[in-house]
Amino acid sequence: MPALKKTAVTVLAAALLPLIAALPAAAAPGTPEAPTASADSGADAPGRKQPQPPASMSTVGGTLLGRAGTQVNLGAGVPVLPKKLSGRSWIVADAESGDVLASHNAHWRLPPASTLKMLFADTLLPKLPATEEYKVTNTDLAGVGAGSSLVGVKEDLTYSVHDLWLGVFLRSGNDAVHVLSSMNGGVEKTVVEMQAQADELQALDTHVVTPDGYDEKGQVSSAYDLTLIARSGLQKKEFREYSSTQSAKFPGEFSKPKKGEKEEGFKPVRENFEIQNTNRLLTGANGVAQYRGIAGVKNGSTTHAGNTFTGVAERDGKKLLVTVMNPSSTEAHAVYQETARLLDWGFAASGKVKPVGVLVAPKSARTSASPDPTQVGSNTDGHASTVAAANGGGTGGAGVALGITGGALVLLAGTGYLVNRRWPLPDLVRRRPRA
Repeated sequence: MPALKKTAVTVLAAALLPLIAALPAAAAPGTPEAPTASADSGADAPGRKQPQPPASMSTVGGTLLGRAGTQVNLGAGVPVLPKKLSGRSWIVADAESGDVLASHNAHWRLPPASTLKMLFADTLLPKLPATEEYKVTNTDLAGVGAGSSLVGVKEDLTYSVHDLWLGVFLRSGNDAVHVLSSMNGGVEKTVVEMQAQADELQALDTHVVTPDGYDEKGQVSSAYDLTLIARSGLQKKEFREYSSTQSAKFPGEFSKPKKGEKEEGFKPVRENFEIQNTNRLLTGANGVAQYRGIAGVKNGSTTHAGNTFTGVAERDGKKLLVTVMNPSSTEAHAVYQETARLLDWGFAASGKVKPVGVLVAPKSARTSASPDPTQVGSNTDGHASTVAAANGGGTGGAGVALGITGGALVLLAGTGYLVNRRWPLPDLVRRRPRA
């Protein structure tokens, strides 16, 4: 009888083994899904309790992107992810094909800060001619939030649309945003149009309350959405030019007679002052090394959002987009340092790693026969190293590697499901100062 029981157990185990092997690897039971301090990262603020991502998130772009924790396929020859990653949410994607190479809580809806200005620009750039001029009124600047980043727009002075966009992209000027919104028919109209553009791009995690990203209740986006938005903006020449400009001259006030000079016959001259891009990976300012191949896009920082950043870079013909939201690290300039590490990883992994999802195309680029974007990647086939959320959310590359045990690889749908899936991202503008 004991021999019979032993045989039965052996048969049952043999039957269950393929099913167990087919399950995706995951974090150990009880491990938190949000980034936490560890011996590897050594980066989080001591004693700071990190919030947890939602148990259920959007699956636009693939079912794996809706899972909490780090998602990456670490197969043969694929480098492990960097260890020092503390962002609540991040994503690495191919800017042209839209393949998501790796992600962490990609659809976690978080305050976006000034990275939302990418959506503002993507919405309004085609509507306002660069040469159009506008005289600013006090009403135009009335809604600018306290403590906002400003470029220095003054009432009763005239600016071109070109000047104002430089103020938006380089200095993240909320004053410039509000003036451009006035030119577009007002803040409320602009917010409605931005939301419509987000919906068109299928950036469904995004809820717009202000055009400038200023902290407001209910204003959220996600690493996935910000990357979609950046990808759309980069199709526009002006967007690429503004976001890649290191420095520029911005119009100031008119000169006044010096003390002792007669006003009669004095001809005032419009003075200008230099502004520098606040994207430190682009400029190499304030102790941050300039990233080789960087060509934009936008950074942000508010009380509720922490630091946010979306960057695009090109090396050896490969164009990558990385978004990092709210790193908890005490490392100086963490959002830039973590973006640089993820870009380095992406360039090393490109062509070797199997994607975990895709950046979907706008609604207008889809056909009626195309599948629901939330179902992309819902089919399974075969066995391979799969996506894992390890080391307390997968913030450490070594932890992710150790968490891979070999499960079912979730395959993406065929490449033909989009009209022109590979967007023709034009050559990225090289860094240069603008006079």
